[in-house]
Amino acid sequence: MKINEKLDIREILKDLDKYEPRRRGWTWRKPVENLDMEGNVYSDASEPLKNSVPLPAAKYFNNIDPQPIQVITSEIASGRFEDDIRRMRMAAWHGADHLMVIRTAGQSHFDGLIEGTPQGIGGVAITRKQVRAQRKALDIIEDEVGRPINYHSYVSGVAGPDIAVMFAEEGVNGAHQDPQYNVLYRNINMIRSFVDAAESKKIMAWGDILQIDGAHNANATAMVAWKVMPELLVQHAINSLFSVKAGIKKDNIALSTVPPTAVPAPDLKINLPYAKALRDFFSEYKMRAQMNTKYMETSTREATVTHVLNMMISKLTKTDIQSTITPDEGRNVPWHMYNVEACDTAKQALIGMDGLLEMVELKDTGFLPKKVRDLKERSILFFEELLQDGGYFQAVEDGYFIDSGIYPERNGDGISREINGGIGANTVYERDEDYFAPVTAHYGYNNTKQYGLKDGESPASLIGGSTFEDRSKIQYIDELDPVDNVNTRMAEKEKYINSNIVKPEVEWLADGVIVIDVTLPTSVRYAEAAALEIAKKMNLLEPEVIHREVLHQAEATRVQVKGKVDFDINLDELTLAEEPDILSDKEIKEFLEDRDIKIVAGTVGEDEHSVGLREIIDIKHGGIEKYGIDCLYLGTSVPITKLVDAAIETNADAILMSTIISHDEVHYKNMKKTHEYAVEKGVRDKFLIIAGGTQVTPETARKQGVDQGFARGTKGQHVASFIVKKLKEK
Repeated sequence: MKINEKLDIREILKDLDKYEPRRRGWTWRKPVENLDMEGNVYSDASEPLKNSVPLPAAKYFNNIDPQPIQVITSEIASGRFEDDIRRMRMAAWHGADHLMVIRTAGQSHFDGLIEGTPQGIGGVAITRKQVRAQRKALDIIEDEVGRPINYHSYVSGVAGPDIAVMFAEEGVNGAHQDPQYNVLYRNINMIRSFVDAAESKKIMAWGDILQIDGAHNANATAMVAWKVMPELLVQHAINSLFSVKAGIKKDNIALSTVPPTAVPAPDLKINLPYAKALRDFFSEYKMRAQMNTKYMETSTREATVTHVLNMMISKLTKTDIQSTITPDEGRNVPWHMYNVEACDTAKQALIGMDGLLEMVELKDTGFLPKKVRDLKERSILFFEELLQDGGYFQAVEDGYFIDSGIYPERNGDGISREINGGIGANTVYERDEDYFAPVTAHYGYNNTKQYGLKDGESPASLIGGSTFEDRSKIQYIDELDPVDNVNTRMAEKEKYINSNIVKPEVEWLADGVIVIDVTLPTSVRYAEAAALEIAKKMNLLEPEVIHREVLHQAEATRVQVKGKVDFDINLDELTLAEEPDILSDKEIKEFLEDRDIKIVAGTVGEDEHSVGLREIIDIKHGGIEKYGIDCLYLGTSVPITKLVDAAIETNADAILMSTIISHDEVHYKNMKKTHEYAVEKGVRDKFLIIAGGTQVTPETARKQGVDQGFARGTKGQHVASFIVKKLKEK
């Protein structure tokens, strides 16, 4: 796979019936002790990637891209697995190595595996073909980035054991599995759920699949989320020990920890004691930290701040996996860009807090330990009462869980399920005395002795191995629906697949969606209506307000609108602007090391703007001074004659003229006057004349007689590169 080529989805789909996963089981990052990158030494870093996209500020550090020690999750769920494959590649390049595919709404109630690749709603339809295609794509992607990537989905619902088998067969590396999720949130019969879970966990143990539980759903569901903290500890305890008893090793059990509250509540005062209590109680298990979706709104800024606060807690309590939920939860649109931004936020925050525990420690006196102890005591008392009441099943029927009173307070608003009710009730039967299943990783009673098998011998040996040992026995079923399948969807997008025809997108190839950001000087209701009208006048189809933000009730409202365009762009017909030819800092410094280079600079005419030119010059802003260039700055509103005369008097190598005001083309007129005055003085060939400004285009600037023009976004490195190249030519 070449990094400058798009993934060929059709190539991935080819010969899927013959694909075999090249490994099974979860992979953790490889820590590197005292990793040194360009003189920066990291305490909590892992092996760098072979190919990646560094953070924007990395250009100031020779484009280093240090990777934190925590596994980083990206949750992906557009509904079309073929587009999610492309997003997986983007996320992996930005540091994600745990790609969690959200399952389509309602699949918990399917009583078996579904086949083909129907389009999902609220997630992707989890099928063998979809899983196999994405795992195959990830093989390519992980070779490209140089790191194993963990692929993850859900083992829950009525068909949990069936899905667990398929995941073990197809090389899935991680999965959610928690029977309490079935009981409380899907109303699947609790007896059926726990029996199914025992079988599922046994299979996951064979596949070395990391298990993440679902206890976090309680504080995303409860009316007052922070009050369920004692209950969360109990739910984690039940599922963790149940998993151990079913055969999963503790290193493969991760608690899904979600901070119970968010700002404007006192975030750390509530969330940090909870995280500390979790870490104390469950020190033998892994921790997977996730944001609380209950408080997700449509503001990207708010989500990012909450994310970073959560990650500070992650660092302080040694989280092993960091999830990256994005504003998609609030906007209900899974966008490529937010997945990538969230990965970058996680990388930036975790690397930024590198070595935090070498510098600070959690107090063992005062508020924190008292709060931690209080939570632990409440959870133990909760568990004791649960046992006295008759156990977990009875406690659920009596409404113990998701009650928004902090234990022992009860508000009576918990979720109640009947022991003998729910989906799949009365479907569990005791196995007959001669029951026998010739399969691997089977939980519970299995009469193998009737066939002469000794203890420890696999029942599957009697049939030459089950599908776990003999993949030829796996039934691979391709598309069943003639319309709702990947081939049909790709045929509809044929124009845009591996071509130079492009269309904007946010979740699906060429979906045509764009976003406009508008600030209007009025109240929210009027601003929303006006923004939609603006979108219509811009010929956007299906406009919809996705975010509104009050700047002041009367003065202004910010509105974001999404809509669709019905046109596309042919890349072959575009005229590209000149790409700046930039030398490295090392190349510039080596050339200038033994040379005394001087420049004269100023903002010309009657222009008082100074900030842009100062950024090009000043060492503080990465300007050309850092290369040892001697800069004489004459200030603003500098007459052209003064600028040229100063260059003559100081024997300068170049003039830097800044010209921001563009009314009546005055910026180009001043460039021409500078050139002509230097010619008149007979010194035009003595120095370079370089002009810059927000409205300058290089081509038009050169037509005025100056050597080069620089536009918006120019940095000191660009100007220094040009000076060095021209001096080399001389």
